[in-house]
Amino acid sequence: MYVPPAFKDDEVESIRATICSAGLANLVTATADGPIATPLPLFLDETEGEHGVLYGHLAKANPQWRSAPTGEALAIFMGPEAYVTPSWYATKQQTGKVVPTWNYIAVHAYGPVEFFHEPERLLEVVTRLTNIHEKSRAKPWAVSDAPTDFIASQLRGIIGVRIPVTRFEGKRKMSQNRPEADRIGVATGLAACEKPQDREVASLIPIPA
Repeated sequence: MYVPPAFKDDEVESIRATICSAGLANLVTATADGPIATPLPLFLDETEGEHGVLYGHLAKANPQWRSAPTGEALAIFMGPEAYVTPSWYATKQQTGKVVPTWNYIAVHAYGPVEFFHEPERLLEVVTRLTNIHEKSRAKPWAVSDAPTDFIASQLRGIIGVRIPVTRFEGKRKMSQNRPEADRIGVATGLAACEKPQDREVASLIPIPA
């Protein structure tokens, strides 16, 4: 990922927060037949390894796990993003030398990928993943709520994914390269938009208090 210095995000807590809030990631592996990508939920276990370990699962029918990867796998996590119109820039009125852009947050996680099928390991992964996404609900659903034989049959249809992270790349593109007046204009414009994600991006743009 191309990361200009102004947009580099190498803060561990910021990177972890993006991963935790992303929900869905894209798992990319290079193979002899070309790249393969699968959208899937992943969670980061921060207690394992130097940078943590990513866990998730694929459908057993998905050919990605059968194709031997070349080099490391790449997991892509996206944070809030929004289109930025040049109309919000103060520079538009001053010189007219402006163009559209996009503000966004992204994290790339790299590491060797392991695919596994042991039932006890799969059960642990799906249980932890479910608990992560159910914990905020008034009445969380648990894997143990379903019949044991039904869960066992479902586990036979998936393959586990384990990625010990070797490095992260973080990018936080929030108009940091624009003059203060332009950043204020972008934040004000996005804050007035109907999309909740646009308003979230507005709150992330660095402007004076």
